[in-house]
Amino acid sequence: MIVRKHLNVLKKRLNEEPRRFIQCLYGPRQVGKTTLIRQYIAQTNLFVHFTSGDAVPASNGRWISEEWQAVRFQMQKDNLTEAVIIIDEIQKVQNWSEFVKKEWDADTASGLQLKCVILGSSRLLLQQGLTESLAGRFESMYIPHWSYSEMNESFGFTHDQYAWFGGYPGAASLVEDEERWRQYLMNSLIETSVSKDILMLTRIEKPALLKRVFELSCVYSGKELSYTKMLGQLQDAGNTVTLAHYLSLLDQAGLVAGLEKYAGEKVRQRSSSPKFQVHNNGLLSAQHRLMFEEVKQNSAEWGRVVESVIGAHLMNAAIENNMKLWYWRDGPNEVDFVLEQRGKLIGIEVKSGKRTSNAGLEKFQQAFKPDKLLTISEGGITWQNLLEIEPKTLFN
Repeated sequence: MIVRKHLNVLKKRLNEEPRRFIQCLYGPRQVGKTTLIRQYIAQTNLFVHFTSGDAVPASNGRWISEEWQAVRFQMQKDNLTEAVIIIDEIQKVQNWSEFVKKEWDADTASGLQLKCVILGSSRLLLQQGLTESLAGRFESMYIPHWSYSEMNESFGFTHDQYAWFGGYPGAASLVEDEERWRQYLMNSLIETSVSKDILMLTRIEKPALLKRVFELSCVYSGKELSYTKMLGQLQDAGNTVTLAHYLSLLDQAGLVAGLEKYAGEKVRQRSSSPKFQVHNNGLLSAQHRLMFEEVKQNSAEWGRVVESVIGAHLMNAAIENNMKLWYWRDGPNEVDFVLEQRGKLIGIEVKSGKRTSNAGLEKFQQAFKPDKLLTISEGGITWQNLLEIEPKTLFN
């Protein structure tokens, strides 16, 4: 079983450092957060109490205090100097942050070395609780979708397979039966993410519209589509503000985002034409009209799949490493992706046969003086090469 790099970070913070911060692990569904915790439990010498909010009534916040008290009792009983309490899917419990704050502060006051890890699949709800009640008491770790290198090491995925099936380890064994793979993603992953992580935990006026926005965004991954044009393709669409809000919620759930247009030092406003980008290319493929072998024979469609998987690779890296991801367009000139970190700027153009010149990069260079320009093509850095490296190293 693969050991993701996040495990070593967690071990260092919990095993080698004194109790200092609550550790918050968050990320989309099916990326291995719980598996990572099980690996930690198997490797640590500390006493660990693991519990989950999955089967707990949402209104039963006292459950957190009861679980916490049980660990304190065990520490006293066994004369333990350190222990760890791990709470999975904590965002499902109402006012969870108030209960965690109360217990954490009580241990701080008494000097008890009871360390805490919380996990959740809803970035939005976790951040609300963390910033409202636990300010200064936590540090977070984003667990992203699996990279090509991880899928290749664990399941032998080729670059083409990763571009199409994406980085869902739980579905990797089903790729030889593509229809079964699609049904698994649609029913067990997508439906659960939308229905539980968003609809059950956030007030949504038009749930049917949210699902349609998700479907449309996946279909158009790698393309720009104005909110006005979206309105024309959706029934009971409400208004552009509603669409933008729903797209933001889908992004928070680790599903699909709308990249904004890069504007340099100018005041940035929400672009009227977001560029849709799935967080995991499996979300695009599961709803595509073509199958894997068919789409590879269609150069235009395959080129879009390649551009989308590069976008997903960059997006996950951006979230994990505090970078920003944009696109840029000025009339007919465009740059597929603009990556920004601490004032450094990189323009990235993915060649897939649809464009034959670098006019977009040249115009971008003139307008913004980026630190680096990259063309992803068969004649230089290939898209396969880019999937094999960590995007943060591009700034070196």
